[in-house]
Amino acid sequence: MGLLAARLACLTNTVAILLEWVMARMVLHPRIQSKTQAELDTVVGHDRVISDADVARLPYLQDHLIPTGTTAMVNMWAIAHAPTVWADPSTFRPEQFEEEDVSVLGGDLWLAPFGAGRRVCPGKTLALATVHLWLAQLLHRFRWAPADGGVDLAKRLGMLLEMEKPLMCKPTPRW
Repeated sequence: MGLLAARLACLTNTVAILLEWVMARMVLHPRIQSKTQAELDTVVGHDRVISDADVARLPYLQDHLIPTGTTAMVNMWAIAHAPTVWADPSTFRPEQFEEEDVSVLGGDLWLAPFGAGRRVCPGKTLALATVHLWLAQLLHRFRWAPADGGVDLAKRLGMLLEMEKPLMCKPTPRW
């Protein structure tokens, strides 16, 4: 039971950290936040709560699937920021995942946040099932802006790549 509890704690912690980073980017990029919310308005509307079934119809919110590929130990940060792989890698631009045939599943190793091969994160499926839904729910009903003091993207490297300072935002109802 202890090992299962530890793995669940790790999974929920990594999902929370991922959502904090994504929300930080949404706060810093209102155009992208608005584009995501426009997709949510089209698919979900204003009269109901988002369901799991809606997530599959939100392509801007999520990535495209690709087949699995080679297992390798590589510097994923370097690949995710390589100008030979990505156009303007330092810019937060989710549209690149609509323009390129790439997925967070790690099959082609352009992007593999869950690892790949035998050492892939065991919580990958649960994380992908929950992160998109939670992000959609956060963006569906509220506009998000930086709290006083702005957004600090400084990193703290440990077992997980956490934000140095917790994200603080101001939500405003969208309707």
